Amino acid sequence: MIHFFQTTVSHIPLPEKFTYPFHYTPHPLCVKAAEEVKSFLSQQESWKDELSEGKMFGVLVVRTPKQQIGYLAAFSGNICGNNKHDFFVPPVYDLLQPDGFFKIEEEQISSINIQIRSLEKDEEYLALRKELTALQAKMEQRLHTAKMALKEAKEMREKRRLTVTDLSDEEKEQMIKESQHQKAEFKRLEKESKKCIEELNERLALYEADIESLRTERKMRSAALQQKLFEQFRMLNARGEEQDLCRIFEQTVHKTPPAGAGECALPKLLQYAYLHQLEPLAMGEFWWGQSPKTEIRHHGYFYPSCKGKCEPILKHMLQGLEVEENPLLQKNALEMEIETIYEDEWLVVINKPAGLLSVPGKDADQVSVYQLMRQRYSEATGPLIVHRLDMATSGLLLIAKTKEIHQNLQDQFCKRLIRKRYVALLNGVLPPAHGTIDLPLSPNPLDRPRQIVDHEQGKSAITRYRIESSINQQTRVLFFPITGRTHQLRVHAAHPEGLNCPIVGDELYGKKDSRLFLHAEYLEFKHPVYGDTICLQKEAEF
Repeated sequence: MIHFFQTTVSHIPLPEKFTYPFHYTPHPLCVKAAEEVKSFLSQQESWKDELSEGKMFGVLVVRTPKQQIGYLAAFSGNICGNNKHDFFVPPVYDLLQPDGFFKIEEEQISSINIQIRSLEKDEEYLALRKELTALQAKMEQRLHTAKMALKEAKEMREKRRLTVTDLSDEEKEQMIKESQHQKAEFKRLEKESKKCIEELNERLALYEADIESLRTERKMRSAALQQKLFEQFRMLNARGEEQDLCRIFEQTVHKTPPAGAGECALPKLLQYAYLHQLEPLAMGEFWWGQSPKTEIRHHGYFYPSCKGKCEPILKHMLQGLEVEENPLLQKNALEMEIETIYEDEWLVVINKPAGLLSVPGKDADQVSVYQLMRQRYSEATGPLIVHRLDMATSGLLLIAKTKEIHQNLQDQFCKRLIRKRYVALLNGVLPPAHGTIDLPLSPNPLDRPRQIVDHEQGKSAITRYRIESSINQQTRVLFFPITGRTHQLRVHAAHPEGLNCPIVGDELYGKKDSRLFLHAEYLEFKHPVYGDTICLQKEAEF
């Protein structure tokens, strides 16, 4: 499965360390390998329709025991219902083999699904459900009518007691008997209604017990099948150590592997390299085809490995290799100079550099604005950071020195009284225009911190924009966010339902560059103490 480059690569220096797969610039050898794979894909006419829907591919530059340099190629999942194709490395475990346990048990589970659907569409079952719904409505109406009549009769008796002063003992006794009779009749009607509904429910329960039994069996067999499947994925690392997916994911928060774990491109590539004594030198993964409806992927762009499925696996598989440092870990950030744009005894506005966190993250080595401001203003009370900018975004950031000021400014944000303007460069040419993007967002559970467009579960995200100019295949745009969701401007720029032009340097939704070309250039708010309108601007360096 190893491929040797079609043109000479002897002039390209080999990488000193293996690629850090979650944040990288593809090595020139990976770029050349990817171009050869793309050329191969362009010639596969029988795959054209499926590949048009989009697929992630990967390349792994390797060195043979004879010191030859070549590359391996892989795809995530399967193509045209097959996970084995010439040119690409095979899967770690072939779950599609016809006589394998997975396909056999999958057919059994499919048979259970057919039985469930058959029971759910049974004419008598559907008729009983319809009859039950009608009966419940009818009985509810009868009881309501009876209750109102009961109430009306009681009110008439009370009125008679109050207005007639010479009621006889016989009349009083009669009214008591009338009340008791009406209550008894209502109780009888309630009992009758309950009995009729229970009889229908009992008949329905026979069907639903069968359906629930089949669902329980399906759930148990599916879980057992997944467990057995994941045990077949025995992943190697550079030290020759082996762990199956169940053991690898035991140490994660979720404990169990997600569906599709072990079937992504990079784990396949590394597994094949280790099995055939090939030394991994560099990796790259790129998207081929249309972007999915929710996630953002652009044709031909390189992307970091996914975290939900691949991070635990790669943490094991990369052991024994000398891997590049995570470039996001800025150990020298404490020495960064933070420019102050405005300051008084109550608050500060700074110009946050690109590449600096607003607040502390999961990695202890990553320094944040919060830590730097806490050192600078050691006497300050409260949370300090009023709002956040993405780590990769530069621009104006508001800092409160007291808890009360923080609460006031946060309240202004919540009421959308604070005005913000961002400037960005987009990777593409758009004509001058303006408008509003309304695409709800939610986190991608398997690939944080990426966000996806989710019209059902996502939170509202609204951005006004104005396209300013285009030059050198790039477009300058102003963003006016109405809401403040994570990665809102980045997704609204890159998504096909938005501007369909990723921000330059956005490696999560576009292409990596020297930086993310997104800058918060304008901030307007009411001073919490003086009430004056404060308008601040810091132009972008790009």
